[in-house]
Amino acid sequence: MKTDWNGKCVTILGGARQGQAAARWLARHGAHVTVNDLRTAEQMTDTRSALADTPVTWVLGCHPVEILDTTDIVCLSGGVPLDNPIVVEATQRGIPLTNDTQVFMETVPCQTVGITGSAGKTTTTMLVGQMAKTAFSDRVYVGGNIGDPLLNYVDKMKPDDLAILEISSFQLEQMTLSPNVAAVLNITPNHLDRHSTMEVYTAAKQRILKFQATVDTAILCREDPGSWRLLGKVNGRLVSFGFGSIPGKQDGSFLSDGLLHLRECGVEIPLLRRDQIQLRGEHNAMNALAAFAIGYAAGLPLDAMLEAAEDFRGVAHRLEFVREWKGAKWYNDSIATAPERTMAAIRSFTEPIVLLLGGRDKNLPWDELAALVHKRVERVVIFGEAAEKIAAALEQAHGPLQKTVQRCKSLEEAVQAAARVTKPGDVVLLSPGGTSFDQFCDFEERGEAFRKWVSELS
Repeated sequence: MKTDWNGKCVTILGGARQGQAAARWLARHGAHVTVNDLRTAEQMTDTRSALADTPVTWVLGCHPVEILDTTDIVCLSGGVPLDNPIVVEATQRGIPLTNDTQVFMETVPCQTVGITGSAGKTTTTMLVGQMAKTAFSDRVYVGGNIGDPLLNYVDKMKPDDLAILEISSFQLEQMTLSPNVAAVLNITPNHLDRHSTMEVYTAAKQRILKFQATVDTAILCREDPGSWRLLGKVNGRLVSFGFGSIPGKQDGSFLSDGLLHLRECGVEIPLLRRDQIQLRGEHNAMNALAAFAIGYAAGLPLDAMLEAAEDFRGVAHRLEFVREWKGAKWYNDSIATAPERTMAAIRSFTEPIVLLLGGRDKNLPWDELAALVHKRVERVVIFGEAAEKIAAALEQAHGPLQKTVQRCKSLEEAVQAAARVTKPGDVVLLSPGGTSFDQFCDFEERGEAFRKWVSELS
């Protein structure tokens, strides 16, 4: 049901891009908007300038619970956890919680595709977006947890448009609406610093399916236990994807003899060869299978999907080739903020690997990654806050680690350390396994810094 925002007093917690989009849209639709952020007025100079033409009350530097006295609804930005004291207080007072994606979903007039997962959701979302734009050009909007929040564009969307959203577990926590096509790519340990347990994390992810109607479509991965376990939560049609054959009479995508296929109403349609996909790694082959399943469920023409899949070159900071230097190829996989993602990156290469590993830990297990490092990695450079924990995991996996080049305080030092030991034919891989927040504002800033320092090697 649509909320009538006219005259409502809305407190937005967090003034980053999601908070800014919410502030603009809510103010334009008659709400009295307060933006509350822990950053000071000086730190928020750029944000305040960006919202200079929007009537906003600013409360900065702290989260005073007194602002709830005049608040009808609290709108959370993605970085604000549910256990934040002011959110807890709002919940105890019975003040409803929302976020920019929930507001968008209440308002959007067209078909929606929502994609979530622990890994691969940005690559898959961008590939589905390219498939849709190849077919429909200017009728497609792609965003959500990536790029611009789609709330910035919802007022100009038309019924025959298509909105494709990447949706994070943080956003799903407040959502009471589901997309028409909802995909759960995988559920593996991630963000346990925020969600505390896998049960809580899984509960957030499965909300993308919870509010679907019988006419809607759920997309699940047959190869991932976390995704496939949600089979009993499907309310409408099921379309699945995975490397292996499709059970029963399901529609979906699969891989057979190096060829991607789509099954539609019992008919198996060959799509393209695995080697026609430009992205490295088995995880990216799985992302492509997911994209075909999602595109099929959304009604995208097959020709457009095939053209886009062959042309797609990936997304920045995701196994992104940076340069070749002294015979070694350097790759930026800064998006790998969990050990599981680093493992996928390692498995994408057969060449000797110099691995840059570190950042800030998210209370995730490192033991499986440590075992893989011993098998597949030639040298390791450890950096950042998580260095001690990573070193301990590596030692526990196989005794004192002889492959470690050194422990570095910063990523810049790690780049220099890797440059000193790399040899022709090596792959130097930044796939940290930890978040960027010990040194950078996000994984993108970390990846851009890595690119810069690698490009300056001489």
